[in-house]
Amino acid sequence: MIDRRHSLSITRQARALGMSRGSVYYSPRPVSEADLALMRRIDELHLNYPFAGSRMLQALLRNEGYQAGRLHVRKPDETYGY
Repeated sequence: MIDRRHSLSITRQARALGMSRGSVYYSPRPVSEADLALMRRIDELHLNYPFAGSRMLQALLRNEGYQAGRLHVRKPDETYGY
C-alpha cells in the first residue's frame, strides 16, 4: 500500500489513500498474557452468567483474585462509546 522507496512522499501517499500519516507508522503492541487470561475468564463468566452486568462481573472476578475496574470489565457495546 505505502511504498517507502517511491518518489512520492509518505505524507502524500497517505493523503492519496485517505489515511492519516500517523497510522502509517503505527505498529500494534502485543497483548500481555495477563490481559489475555483476564479476557478469557470474562468470556467464560459471561457465558455462565449472560445477565451479569459489569458490576456483577467485576465482583465475580474480585472474588477470584483478579483486579479489574468496571470499565475494563464492561462489554464494548455498553453505553459511553469507548
